[in-house]
Amino acid sequence: MTDSYAAPRYAPIAVSNERTVVAQYVPEPSDDDQGYESEAALEAHFIKLLQEQAYEYLPIHSSDGLVANLRAQLEALNQVTFSDDEWARFFAESIAGSRDGIVEKTRRIQREHIQLLHRDDGTDKNILLLDKDQIHNNRLQVINQYATDSGARSNRYDVTILVNGLPMVQVELKRRGVAIREAFNQINRYQRDSFWADSGLYEYVQLFVISNGTFTKYYSNTTRATHVDQAAGSSRSRSQVSNTFEFTSWWADATNKAITDLVGFTRTFFSSHTLLAILTRYCVFDSDNKLLVMRPYQIAATERILNRIETSTNARQVGTVRAGGYIWHTTGSGKTLTSFKTAQLAIDMPTIDKVLFVVDRKDLDYQTMVEYERFQKGAVNSNASTRELKRQLDNPTAKIIITTIQKLSRYIGKNPDSRVYDGHTVIIFDECHRSQFGAMHEAITKTFRNYHIFGFTGTPIFAQNSSSAGSPAMRTTEQIFGDRLHLYTVVNAIADHNVLPFHVDYVDTIKVKAGIVDREVAGINSEAALLNPQRINGVVDYVLSRFDQKTKRQQSYTLKEQRVRGFNSLFATASIDAAKRYYAAFKARRAELPAAEPLKIALLYSFAPNEAQPDGLLGEEDFETGHLDKSSRDFLDDAIADYNAMFATSYDTSAQQFGDYYKDVTRRLKNRELDMAIVVNMLLTGFDAKTLNTLWVDKNLRQHGLIQAFSRTNRILNSVKAFGNIVCFRDLQEQTDEALRLFGDDNAGGVVLLQPFDHYYDEYKETADRLLNEFPVGERIISEAEKKEFISLFGVLLRLVNILSTFDEFEGRELLSPRQMDDYKSQYLALRDEFANHLDAEKESIDDDVVFEIELVRQVEVNVDYILMLAEQYLEVKDGPRDKEIRAQINRAASASPTLRNKRDLINDFVDSLNVDSRVGEEWQEFIDRHRTAELDSIITDERLNPEPTQHFMHDAFVDGAITTTGTAVTRILPPASRFSKTNNHEQLKDRVLAKLQAFFDRYAGLLNYVRD
Repeated sequence: MTDSYAAPRYAPIAVSNERTVVAQYVPEPSDDDQGYESEAALEAHFIKLLQEQAYEYLPIHSSDGLVANLRAQLEALNQVTFSDDEWARFFAESIAGSRDGIVEKTRRIQREHIQLLHRDDGTDKNILLLDKDQIHNNRLQVINQYATDSGARSNRYDVTILVNGLPMVQVELKRRGVAIREAFNQINRYQRDSFWADSGLYEYVQLFVISNGTFTKYYSNTTRATHVDQAAGSSRSRSQVSNTFEFTSWWADATNKAITDLVGFTRTFFSSHTLLAILTRYCVFDSDNKLLVMRPYQIAATERILNRIETSTNARQVGTVRAGGYIWHTTGSGKTLTSFKTAQLAIDMPTIDKVLFVVDRKDLDYQTMVEYERFQKGAVNSNASTRELKRQLDNPTAKIIITTIQKLSRYIGKNPDSRVYDGHTVIIFDECHRSQFGAMHEAITKTFRNYHIFGFTGTPIFAQNSSSAGSPAMRTTEQIFGDRLHLYTVVNAIADHNVLPFHVDYVDTIKVKAGIVDREVAGINSEAALLNPQRINGVVDYVLSRFDQKTKRQQSYTLKEQRVRGFNSLFATASIDAAKRYYAAFKARRAELPAAEPLKIALLYSFAPNEAQPDGLLGEEDFETGHLDKSSRDFLDDAIADYNAMFATSYDTSAQQFGDYYKDVTRRLKNRELDMAIVVNMLLTGFDAKTLNTLWVDKNLRQHGLIQAFSRTNRILNSVKAFGNIVCFRDLQEQTDEALRLFGDDNAGGVVLLQPFDHYYDEYKETADRLLNEFPVGERIISEAEKKEFISLFGVLLRLVNILSTFDEFEGRELLSPRQMDDYKSQYLALRDEFANHLDAEKESIDDDVVFEIELVRQVEVNVDYILMLAEQYLEVKDGPRDKEIRAQINRAASASPTLRNKRDLINDFVDSLNVDSRVGEEWQEFIDRHRTAELDSIITDERLNPEPTQHFMHDAFVDGAITTTGTAVTRILPPASRFSKTNNHEQLKDRVLAKLQAFFDRYAGLLNYVRD
């Protein structure tokens, strides 16, 4: 590509307080002739658009030019001139350290952007890598076709945005008509193969943009990534474990209209103010070393709050409802990150003294603190008591404080003359549809004098769903908090793929006269009928019979670098009495189940004065176990004792211990160590665990409570988790439709809920028919086009099976046998391995433009490493309370695996042979080698085969991955045929021997590593 971009230069527009997210984007009329546009032409047009926005084009294509320009840009930004020695030291120590990778460089940009220069004269000087105070002091440049051949492979990058000389944004383009996922795959290869090469400056890239001209998305450099160091000879490489395309984001205007085409994206996202604001203000590098880049609706909400603070202060409206407002962002859309960044930026405003983040329950207080600490350790202050809250409010250095509305109300009551009331305070209420409508909210607003009050909610109160209690002037969210400042509904979130849709089952549980079901009987949901032991046991039987299906318990995926099985669930009950009955029923059934089957279940409830509320709000449960009646508290103590026995803990219902028990339960749910938690109201609002995929509901939910509870299940985790399962044992269909209309729109059901079974089954049938007809099992797929088509078609089938498998109606209606699925999976994975082994960087690799649904294949994969891991765990607990459980898990894992099912006896015999001093890995190799040799010798003896040729034959089979059935190699292993035999049984002998050797091969394939002699 030629360097034809240097001529145009444009002066920047005068800088104003413009918004990062445009209020409403109106696309410009296209003047294109709609003809073919090559990738090179698309790239040239993109660079021209950047130049029109005052980006400077540089003809830099190599490392030397990149480093030289970086030096010049940092000198200009900091008004300093480096000597050669100073630059060499600064570059080696503060920019391109030999041990620095993407994590360290991201931290440097996000948190440590001021570096220290040691000058030749012995003095020190601060050097800015970015100017975060005056963002337009930073200089934007663009380069293209940067090439490197010092990585694992030679690579050439499309377009790079430099900020002060550092590569900060990498843009990968594909021509129109090609899926942007190709660009995503390409960047993954760059990260793996060469971003670390040369001076490693490309590890400073914070954001990636992918586009085919028609569709454009962005994502951060650590999107769902874990960084690992890998040594390869003398070279150093850093690779990023594969990102997930589902976590890429659309850019949009403030009305949530996606700006997908490259022209509109460039004019908005790449405007100098927007890009620099995102890089300097709207990214969070969290404690897990993940860079979170905010989405446009989060940025828009944050800026509208900041703007309301500024304008209302200037208009002297502080201390009134006009100084605040509320944000309606649906549950699961990242309100906590939005509120954190809002608090962080608000406290930096020169007139603001404190920011109070107020939640309405102690459990939410803890959860919010955990999240805030993840965003930035030490950034906020939490408090366990009113006394501690007082110290923080009196301390001028405690800027951001998290507390509960109850503690804040008690503080107000005890400290009527506190000086904090005169300070300029921002108060942010989380889930502002709840307690803040009562007397406590009124007390706070009457006491604080110079306040701005903002509320965040996913389910606001409107006139049509407000309570009839309290003051008529204080019933809706708008009456309390003021204007709605920004809107992002559940429909927006699902359309953007930021949360998952729901699959709702309604299960009839009360049998009446023939032809009548629950929903047709008025008043049938009386507690007397619903708590009937026969019904309770029926519900429990249903849950146990469907648990593996709904939560995919027999399948596995990777979570926090560990292989885990299935997802987990919540069971929502109507009352403490119901929760007790269900726990007892599950416990009784658990005793009847074999060791391989029991579920790990926790029970969570506490005193709640209003367990059910008429306006759809969930009753408030605090940690007040002291108010429980004796029977309920004793029962809870017994359930916690069961929990202690499961996990070797020592919790009880005392005040401190119960709080710690709650925290432990939530942690184990998030880590997939619990299968189910039975609750009344706890965890149904504000609790996020991506491993939760199922909610079992036996309580009346409506409006706020229904959306809140359902939304526990719809967090995105991986491609295996395609939706949230809701299983209702009461008829909540009308309530569900009503809630979706209220908090979405009239058409929300078509977006938020999965389609009926037939919708997916019809597509599944069509896909399966095509697969069987176009790619019969056993036939080789030769051409590149056919390989692409097979991968695409089987990927569609995997996604459909993943969805259909949770429908009860799918059982028995599978169109492909397990054998056919295994054969197709083998072909699918073989093609993946083939594409992964392309080593010629100059040759077009077709794995860029195909999508492998590997997570959906691996969900049913159990390999030897997994079994050996369980064996090591078994040794650790052998002769203890958990050894039977892990032994059963080993047996269940082997039985569920198509590749290990015929190896169960080997696995069980090996586990039996272990003792506390065993070294599992070494002994496994010796064990398998010994048994393999013995079994092959037995076949040789029984069939009178030629020993040495047979051993070579099988060795080659394990190396090649298949048995050879023709040729001289087969003839050499067989005994000589008698020329005097009346019947020539040579072919029968050959078939019998090959069948035995095939069974032997299947039994030991994958258990040992083989190399060709």
